[in-house]
Amino acid sequence: MTVVTAERITTADQAVRIATELAEVFAAGAVERDHSRRLPHEELDQLSASGLLAITVPAEFGGADLPPSVVAEVVRILATADPNIAQVPHSHFVYLNLLRLAGTRAQRHDYFGKVLAGARIANAQSERGGTTVADISTVLRLDHDTTVRDAESSQDDVTGDAVSARIEARRFVVEGTKYYCTGSLFADVLAVLTRLDDPQGISGLEPGEYVAFVPALGPGVRIIDDWDALGQRTTGSGTVEFAAVKVGHEQLVSRASAVNAPTGYGAFAQLLHAAIDVGIARGALAAAAEFVRTRSRPWFEAEVAHAADDPLVVQRFGELAVAVAAAESTLVVAAAAVDAAVRPRLKDGHSDAPGDGAQASIAVATAKILADRAANEVSAAIFEVGGTRSAAAEHRLDHFWRNARTHTLHDPVRWKYQHIGRAVLHNRPPPLHGVI
Repeated sequence: MTVVTAERITTADQAVRIATELAEVFAAGAVERDHSRRLPHEELDQLSASGLLAITVPAEFGGADLPPSVVAEVVRILATADPNIAQVPHSHFVYLNLLRLAGTRAQRHDYFGKVLAGARIANAQSERGGTTVADISTVLRLDHDTTVRDAESSQDDVTGDAVSARIEARRFVVEGTKYYCTGSLFADVLAVLTRLDDPQGISGLEPGEYVAFVPALGPGVRIIDDWDALGQRTTGSGTVEFAAVKVGHEQLVSRASAVNAPTGYGAFAQLLHAAIDVGIARGALAAAAEFVRTRSRPWFEAEVAHAADDPLVVQRFGELAVAVAAAESTLVVAAAAVDAAVRPRLKDGHSDAPGDGAQASIAVATAKILADRAANEVSAAIFEVGGTRSAAAEHRLDHFWRNARTHTLHDPVRWKYQHIGRAVLHNRPPPLHGVI
């Protein structure tokens, strides 16, 4: 496990302040890390040590129990400086939320404790072989050895307690290959999305999708540093292979209760993606303004001494600033909606406000659309307003666009419009699949 002395954050103001301080540090090396693809191991250790990765741990387990809106603001601040670092803990927060919604008390005590001590969780979710991204072929199956032992011992003790104990003691095997495993190169624990097919019911678990929490350096786990995208180059999003990795019942969490109910699970995950894009947009706008003020030459027809005084350039910056401000404002509104949907569910185990989950998803979908638009438009407009010299490789301004273009491919905004339109026209809630 990552060995750090993690600070304890207790308030939202403290979290925002620390994120702002770290962002200033991370920004200093972001361009060079992107250029040379230097993975941010030291920076992520700083992030772990800051206590920011534990801000959603419930108070009863020693955490700050801060709401999604604060997490989104922390991610946005970090993304303004380096969206690679900001994306790494995305899955970390999402799977802490899964534990909170669907984990047992023992599981929450265990993993929340690890996170409070500085541990990082990364995803091992996506695959390439299926017809769509929703097809999961990584299998979770009962380990043959435990099946044999159960069969031998079942003749001796058939009491209810004994049967339950045998089920909990059973071992399982995870086998498969995952791709785009963001943060896997820096992780202590991998959250592996698996599929359990058990038509005969011998496992003691309901068939369906389970997340297996697996030690990143455990036997049978192979993490491959093969991420070669045009942007988000230092997110550690490599391939992970699982060869007969043994896990216990205590490492498995069913996704069904979190995903197939209006818990706000998907809205929370999407909110953080939107926060990353909004951060990229703000960072790109700041870089564009600095370049125009200090390096650009004015177009001769403007008849001004400085590019920043060209009225057409001023106009364009006004348009870009409005796009960024709109994305930031909509992110705040969406975050408040997710707070309203998630907090009652997480406090009591049920929702006091039916429909909030759907409203949160629609609000986040709106924010995601504007964030996507702003990140791509502003990062491309750097060259439009900066002029020919802004395209020189030495300035390395392309990383904003490459990061925006890569990260916004995560899930298509064209489907966000569909869900919003159906909600307006037919009062139809968005689907429950964890990506809206």
